[in-house]
Amino acid sequence: MAEPESDISDPVVQNPNNEEEEDVYEQSDDVEDDDEDEDEDEDEDLESQKAKLRNRFQNFFRRIQHESVPIRVHDVVIKGNTKTKDTLIEAETASLKDASTFKELFAASSDVNFRLQALEIFDSVKITLDSGPPELPGTANVIVDVVETKSPLLGEIGVFNKGELRFLMIDFVLVIASSSTLEGTLKYKNIFGYGDLWDGSLAYDCDHKAEVSAGVFLPGFKGLVNPVTARLFLQSQDCLKFSSFKERSLGLSLGLFSTRNHDVVYNLAWRTLTDPSRTASSSVRGQLGHGLLSSLKYTFKIDRRNSPLRPTRGFAFVSTTQIGGLAPDSRSLRFLRQELDLRCAIPLGFYHSALNLGISAGVVFPWGSGFSSMPSPLPERFFLGGNLSPVCTLGGPTSLWGFRTKGLGPTEPRRQFQNNPADENADSGRDYLGGDLAVAAFADFSFDFPSKWLSAKGIHGHLFASAGNVDKLTENSYRNFSLQKFTQSFRSSVGVGVVIPTNLFRMELNYCNILKKFGEDRGKSGFRVSFSSPS
Repeated sequence: MAEPESDISDPVVQNPNNEEEEDVYEQSDDVEDDDEDEDEDEDEDLESQKAKLRNRFQNFFRRIQHESVPIRVHDVVIKGNTKTKDTLIEAETASLKDASTFKELFAASSDVNFRLQALEIFDSVKITLDSGPPELPGTANVIVDVVETKSPLLGEIGVFNKGELRFLMIDFVLVIASSSTLEGTLKYKNIFGYGDLWDGSLAYDCDHKAEVSAGVFLPGFKGLVNPVTARLFLQSQDCLKFSSFKERSLGLSLGLFSTRNHDVVYNLAWRTLTDPSRTASSSVRGQLGHGLLSSLKYTFKIDRRNSPLRPTRGFAFVSTTQIGGLAPDSRSLRFLRQELDLRCAIPLGFYHSALNLGISAGVVFPWGSGFSSMPSPLPERFFLGGNLSPVCTLGGPTSLWGFRTKGLGPTEPRRQFQNNPADENADSGRDYLGGDLAVAAFADFSFDFPSKWLSAKGIHGHLFASAGNVDKLTENSYRNFSLQKFTQSFRSSVGVGVVIPTNLFRMELNYCNILKKFGEDRGKSGFRVSFSSPS
């Protein structure tokens, strides 16, 4: 019996193009292999091009870093400013056109970026270098793109610790006394589009010092060679604890000239000294009343240290010269004041150790008719003491480890009031009068602890020693001055401690040992915690 036709299978009929399909498959495999080879060749060519381009850029940057590749700035294009005047930005970017090489142009661009950011009126500043016009080979265009601050009004408030924390044992109780400053500032930026910065501030110190002030800052542009600052202030300071007087000043401070190393300031103030306690010594009473301060101060400063908080190499020098009495008024305070401060940091090569050495000196003297028999103005004298670290405070003889603020130097007994006349031993204390001549020196050996965690945090130890003295020269006292006697009466202290640096201040936990002091000096061996900001 024959099978149905549908069940008959003929291989040729069922796959009549079998051989052709195999050929197509073989051909398609060959094409795919060729495509893969071509892709691999293209990838190799692309990688080769990238490598060549990378080498060209590396050679170019290496060349401009080590060679003087000439370039000329064709144009400086300013973008993004809507309120800020072009003249202000053009004045800040003028140095870009002075560049004649790529290296100089990169350095000028970095400096311009810093100066524009320092104006505090831009949220961001971006400087881009672009090629110049094709018809001018060897030129470049500099594009300065700024983003103005969204909120021109800025308020700041903070509490700043300064000076010292004193640890005293009273009846087996640990007492901690501190000095802090509460400061609030309100700023309004760029009101008129000239980078002007207006601010008002209020500060109160726990040592009974308060100040209210308002000022304006105008950067250098157009006809102004340098920035100009002006500030009105009302200041009050209570010195009853040390010298039996209160000081109040109302005046104006005008910044005339300011660069990286030079600064000239004119001060005009009406100063009043009072004694509410009525216990001031005769020397202090002789200076009570009103006085006109009209002075010009010039400061030269150079600081080549690698860090203001923990210097391990470099040097610094500050010279401040002030002349008072620049007003034709009989109540004008006439004096000459000079301060010098020299610092040096020497690396020792082990445990990140360094030896910091410093010496500072200051002298103040009245001038005018009969100046040799006149006293110097009391607030302009030099007072030594306080636990501000001399390592980072730069500017003259002020601090001495282990001694309290204004805690040494010439003194005078205060006026005595005896409720009981029979009490002949009643004593109301002494006034610290400061000195016309001051000299202070210190040595500080800093080193890392053998702990990676402490070293990473910047926490380190130090051994220190300090010495200083103040003396009187005015009112004919210079006739009895002896350099040998002055050096023999130096106060001195040594100590050891731990330093915790931060971005804002230097914190020290020290043990101070007083080596030499005199009867009326306020110095005591013991533990101290101090907070010092760079100056």
